[in-house]
Amino acid sequence: MPEKRIVLRNCGIIDPKDINTYLSRDGFKALQKVLSVMTPEQTIAEVKASGLRGRGGAGFPCGMKWEMARNSPGDEKYVICNADEGEVGTFKDRYIISNDPFTLIEGIAIACYAVGAKTGYIYLRGEYHHLFDLLCGAVAQAQNRGFLNHFTLDIREGAGSYICGEESALMDSIEGRRGEARYKPPFPPSEGLWHKPTVINNVETMMNIPQIILNGAVWFNQMGTERSKGTKVFSVSGDVKKPGVYELVLGNPLRELVEGLALAERVKMIQIGGATGRIIPYDMIDTPLSFEAMLGAGGVAVFNDSRDVVDIVHRTMEFLAEESCGKCSPCREGTEVMLEILERLSRGKGESRDLRILPELSEAMMLASLCGLGQAAPNPVMDTLRYFKGAYESQIRENVRGVTA
Repeated sequence: MPEKRIVLRNCGIIDPKDINTYLSRDGFKALQKVLSVMTPEQTIAEVKASGLRGRGGAGFPCGMKWEMARNSPGDEKYVICNADEGEVGTFKDRYIISNDPFTLIEGIAIACYAVGAKTGYIYLRGEYHHLFDLLCGAVAQAQNRGFLNHFTLDIREGAGSYICGEESALMDSIEGRRGEARYKPPFPPSEGLWHKPTVINNVETMMNIPQIILNGAVWFNQMGTERSKGTKVFSVSGDVKKPGVYELVLGNPLRELVEGLALAERVKMIQIGGATGRIIPYDMIDTPLSFEAMLGAGGVAVFNDSRDVVDIVHRTMEFLAEESCGKCSPCREGTEVMLEILERLSRGKGESRDLRILPELSEAMMLASLCGLGQAAPNPVMDTLRYFKGAYESQIRENVRGVTA
């Protein structure tokens, strides 16, 4: 199945340091279109009609978010592009920024015009500092050509915190505070950065905007499934022959990505959506790639039949426990307890009661945690207990044999 490149259409074709190469491929024509012949309301209506959903993980309708911010009272509003790509196994945004920063800038400029924001931010992951100068150069070129006259675009760097990929913690970081999840409501479109209406979209979401404006909502809406329109960019890693970044129309089976493009063999299980993503066994490889199947940010990690299930989940929980901001006890304490149990299981020291405690703890965390980290952290545990329970039971049997020997 060939790729369908919308987000990645310029990657490997234009020079990311030369705006002229971008202009030669209809660069900034979408921005010129909205500024000359479309009102902000018409721009938002076009994005809404396209069916574009946020590509950062939650999948919230993009146009609806813009409309909420546009209609929120106040003259001071903000647009933030979330480039804090800290999710495990996800590297598509790095690839996009490295190869086509200009489409990203144009998408942010259109968003600012649509919602009435005079200031936009790109929040760049601290580990992507090597992209800072490239982004600054691209912004400067766009400014010098007069494309950013209606707003100011600033780049802020994170400090390496996973939690700052969560939108409210990201805003705390921009404001100069320690990144922690905020209580909701209020939500950012009504009260966000410095308590002002704020739109937050990730890199991939913004990359879709210029093509939607140029080609129309109907063109975009015709691709994908009923609830998942357009394409999705995936970062594929793990036990594959061709790891990399791929773009497919939503609704295609996972098999097309994992075996067709990445050339995986002897697949045992696949994790979709990063550290807190869902884990499925090989016999579900024909699952359609759509928001209904929980795509997350698009990270796809493939594990072959040589991998130990409990060890993988244990290492994942090590990461999540380390990266919890600690603000709420269900996540702070829950990830630590899960880590303790999984560590014992991985060392062959587990007990049968652990298989009762893990689901109970998972339910409490999913219901009571403040943000997506704690709410979704149990996903790998629950999925592997469902599909690979024998791996856990085998570890417990090893412990029983050791005790009775």
